[in-house]
Amino acid sequence: MRPATAAAAAVTTILGVGAAAVAAGRYASDAALGAPSPRPFPGDRRLTVHATAAGQVTLTRSFPALRPGTYGLTGRDVHAVVGPVVEQQPHGSGASAVSADTVVRRLERVNLGSLKPGARVRLTPELHRGDPHAALGLGYKEVEIPGELGALPAWFVPGARDTWVITVHGLGTTREHPLNVLGFLHGQQLPVLDLAYRGDPGAPRSPDGLAHLGESEWRDLDAAIRYAVRYGAENVIVHGWSTGASMALHAAVNSALRDRIRGLVLDSPVLDWKTTLRALASARGVPSALMPLAVRAAQGQTGLYGARLLDTSVPTALHAPALIFHGPDDTLAPWQQSREFAARRPDLVTLHSVPEAPHGAMWNADPAGYEEALRRFLTPLM
Repeated sequence: MRPATAAAAAVTTILGVGAAAVAAGRYASDAALGAPSPRPFPGDRRLTVHATAAGQVTLTRSFPALRPGTYGLTGRDVHAVVGPVVEQQPHGSGASAVSADTVVRRLERVNLGSLKPGARVRLTPELHRGDPHAALGLGYKEVEIPGELGALPAWFVPGARDTWVITVHGLGTTREHPLNVLGFLHGQQLPVLDLAYRGDPGAPRSPDGLAHLGESEWRDLDAAIRYAVRYGAENVIVHGWSTGASMALHAAVNSALRDRIRGLVLDSPVLDWKTTLRALASARGVPSALMPLAVRAAQGQTGLYGARLLDTSVPTALHAPALIFHGPDDTLAPWQQSREFAARRPDLVTLHSVPEAPHGAMWNADPAGYEEALRRFLTPLM
């Protein structure tokens, strides 16, 4: 091969690798850093509805379909709630499709549309649709919180106590996700402020149109803390899921009102954004050989160059007690880091492990156990 031809071939190869890196970075950024929305996680298994019967639904058999607990079931123009797997497969109307390839779950209710055989659905940790009154029959106010990018919508459910709970959803969900525990918190007479932050429907758009996995979004939580204190909260407890949990940790260390934070509840916390980015990109089909390039490309798009939270000042600067809900089946934010966090701060951090629960769904896998652990944690902080 002539030198000029070889050089051209090398340049072409380099350009090809560069283009692949850009594409991989876009995949990774879209998967993990696209503005928060109720879209599914990449790699989520879609299931087929095979049959329905009284109080039961037959789904494609798979690991997600066999998960213990209570989940939302969502598809095009349909949202339902399914409970545990039914041990005895039903007989009668609609049951002929039951086979070794299917699984029967208890059908709790249908919130939207109707479940029909052939419908394509997926499991979601979000059980409810609509606002606190529509979903749970609870009185609430729609409020606007002044944030640095503009007004942030939030639902405020009043309670008798002067310690407020601020709930912050995470990846792939909206402020409807915290409705899972809103009934429990209301039963404890705790006022609840359920926050929508930058990138959410009705909230300001992030300047670059991307999420930063809590590293900039925490300032919206800080605004919610200021709002709570201004309107009567003596103290606050922040209950965050996924990147919402990361926001809670940032606020607990960096907020000017951090002394008002009495406690943190961290569900599936994202403690290392690179690990979560890689997991999401991998689930979307980015080859492992391109993963380092994907991470760099995503960094270039967003400016995310921070270390994992465990390597910052957060663990040593934390002053508020924290309860972590996490488990070994979370493939997006590995729970080993939560275990490390708890081991480094045993004076403040308690880890409640939840097996067989995907990311952000620790309550779904064991609602009763989750709420009992939460009750024990909150009681001395009220």
